[in-house]
Formats: sequence, C-alpha cells, structure tokens
Amino acid sequence: MFESLSDKLDLVFKKLRGHGVMTEDNIKDALREVRLALLEADVNFKVVKDFVERVREKAVGTQVLQSLSPGQQVVKIVHDELVALMGGGEDNSLDLAAKPPVAIMMVGLQGAGKTTSCGKLACYLRAQRRKPLLVPADVYRPAAIEQLKTLGRQLSIEVYDSQAEQKPLDICRNALKYAELSGFDTVIFDTAGRHQIDEYLMDELVHIRDAVDPREILFVADAMTGQEAVNVAAGFDERLGITGVVLTKLDGDAKGGAALSIKAVSGKPVKFVGLGEKLDALEVFHADRLVSRILGMGDVLTLIEKAQSTFDTAEAERLQKKLKKSNFDLDDFKGQLQQLKKMGSLESIMGMIPGMGKMMKQMQGAQPSEKELKRIEAIIDSMTREERANHSIINGSRRLRIAKGSGTTVQEVNQLLKRFTEAQKVVKQLQKLGPKGLMKGMGKGMFPF
Repeated sequence: MFESLSDKLDLVFKKLRGHGVMTEDNIKDALREVRLALLEADVNFKVVKDFVERVREKAVGTQVLQSLSPGQQVVKIVHDELVALMGGGEDNSLDLAAKPPVAIMMVGLQGAGKTTSCGKLACYLRAQRRKPLLVPADVYRPAAIEQLKTLGRQLSIEVYDSQAEQKPLDICRNALKYAELSGFDTVIFDTAGRHQIDEYLMDELVHIRDAVDPREILFVADAMTGQEAVNVAAGFDERLGITGVVLTKLDGDAKGGAALSIKAVSGKPVKFVGLGEKLDALEVFHADRLVSRILGMGDVLTLIEKAQSTFDTAEAERLQKKLKKSNFDLDDFKGQLQQLKKMGSLESIMGMIPGMGKMMKQMQGAQPSEKELKRIEAIIDSMTREERANHSIINGSRRLRIAKGSGTTVQEVNQLLKRFTEAQKVVKQLQKLGPKGLMKGMGKGMFPF
C-alpha cells in the first residue's frame, strides 16, 4: 500500500544524505518534497501541514545543522514524527479488564470488512486464551448472519443463533445473557452497516451500546477508501464514542492516507490492521513498525513474532536432531517451505527484512513468487522417498522422470537441487543455535531463493 510513498521519501532522503553540510534552504526544499509525497498519498491536508511544521522546527536546530550526518538526523526526525502522528508510544491494547463477559461492538459502513474482522478478532482473542462468542446482529444485509456463522464454523468458535426476523437490540441483549450463563468471557457484536451514515442506523447503534455497555467500540475502516474513512470515523465517534479503529485491506494498493491520518483527525488509536483474507491475518497495530516499513528500514520484530507463532517448537527440535546427523533432506526442505508460506506472502516477509524491499525492486521480478514455490513443491512431490532422502542418487534419467511428473523442465529440477544444496550449507551454520535459534534463523530467511 505504501510503495509509492516509500519510493518518494527514499528519493528525498537520498538527496539529503548527499549534502555534506545541511542548511535551512536544503531542509526547506526537502520538506517541500515530503509535503507533496504525503499529499499525493492522500494524507489529510491539515495533518500534513502540522506534520511538516513540526519536522521543520526540529530539523533546523543547531544539533542537526552541525552534526556529522545531518541527512540521517533529518530522516530520524521524520521517522519519529511519523510514529507520533500514528499514535506511537500510546497504549492501543484492548481494554478487557472488566467483569466477564466483556462486550466489544464492531461498527462501520457496509463493505469495510466488518463481519470478517469480527471473525479475525475472535481468532486473535482465542490465541490470547480468551473464550469469545460471536453475535450476528446485522439483520438487514442479506446473508450477513449466515456469513458470520460460516466463519464461526471455520474457526470452531461459537456463534450466537440469531435470526433475521429478530430485532437487533433483542439479539444483543439475549446474546449477552447467554454468554454470561454459558461461561464466555468476551462477546463480539457484529452490528449493521449502511452505505453511508444515516440517523436510523445511528439510533439503533446507540440503543445497542446503552444496552450491552461495551468496553470497546471498534470502528472498522476500509483503508482503500482513503480520506473518506477518516471522515466516517469522525461521524461514528461523534454519536457513539468509538474507542479505536480496525483498518482493513492494508495489504491493498491504495495510497495509505487513511492509515496515516486517522489517528490525528479522529483522536482514536488504530488497534488492529487487516493484512490479508486469511482469518489469522489480523495484527496488533504498531506505529513504529509500520513507519519503519514505509521508510524501508524493515520490521524485524514482527518477522520474529511471525516466525515464533508459525514454526512448531517440536518440529524445530526434530530438525535439530537431524542436523546433528547432517541428515536434512528434501522432505524437511519442503516442510520448512510450507511453514514459511504460513507466515504470509513472500513480498510482505521480504519487506520486513531491512534493505530487502529495495533489493526486490532492483531485481525487477527476479524474486520468488507464490507460483514458483508451488512448482518447487510439485517437483519434490514427484520424487520417490529414496530420492527425497538422498538427492545425490538423482541422475539424468531420474531428473527427466521428475520433470515430467511435476509438469516442469529438467532445468527447473536442476535449479531446485542446486538451491537445496545451498540450503543444506545454510542449515549447517544454524546447528549450534538450538531450537529457538533455529526458529529465528528460519524466520530471517534461511533458504537462499
């Protein structure tokens, strides 16, 4: 989403680093370009104006002008101000410290991804050892109730059995009583949306709020809608008093202005971001990490967290034992490849490694694709058990058979075997790290694709 903004800011910073001595004039020129980059990214005009002024005040200080690396100093100031702009340093965690069941209202317009976000949030809360109940209270949108029930079945999370002919207020009241009697500690209400704010909708939401006394009222905003999402958030906050924002579709190709503006305009923190269609693709929002990605600095902390949550400790220990015997084979290679895919798209993973995002752009499509990973799996699946255990027995005739069986070419089979040999060398270097170190190493990209 922030690729265009990242490219433009990168050009500005390159010019700054090229100056041996920083003056107010070249800082002024740089900030003019920063302002244009933010405006083109659909960031709110007033937000941009205030942001640039804060950066200017700090950038023309004596400490910056007389430093040995003034360009880097300005980059740091822009980084820190962007983090502050998006609410960095503030506590954006869910407030669940109340007598259970704790109510969470999900509100927003139709099409923002509200119902799916309810499922994702329930999945997240279950991972935090809570017991959530999903409540479909949107009786107006066709199949909205069934959609949430389907998500519940996929996640094995209970969904309150509401019906379209019921009144939303009655559904919410009855569901809260059911949750209390059934031992649920969290109740997530999927409320109705509209294509635009209207009085009837707001009155209904206010009545539900007063009835269930939610600890959190989360506004679900589609990041693809830009500044309109910011304006709508302000409207919902005025009537309901929202406590936070869930930004969906942050993995899309919009300009990203909503993500950068919404905290400054609404005053409400972004608590979660949706980064994909999978039901576990909901992340706690960290302003500093997102800014680091925007500025091309990577996001190693999120990468390690993803690796730790994805890779199985028992599997890592099993691999460690095999490594001691120098017995890492193609079955293990395929297994770790599948684990890597669980962490998300390769593009998003590469973007978390400092410098890798720029390198991928320079490679101009030479980086691996999801399609290529599937092809690698197909090649390995076409091998016999003996060939996967000992790739050195794969001669010319075997390579031809494997290529035909996987719908690939002999050259592609050769490329895979070469990569696997390189991966074996990398794996041997991780032997002394132990299971936790092995997991971290895999998260940092142990395979030389």
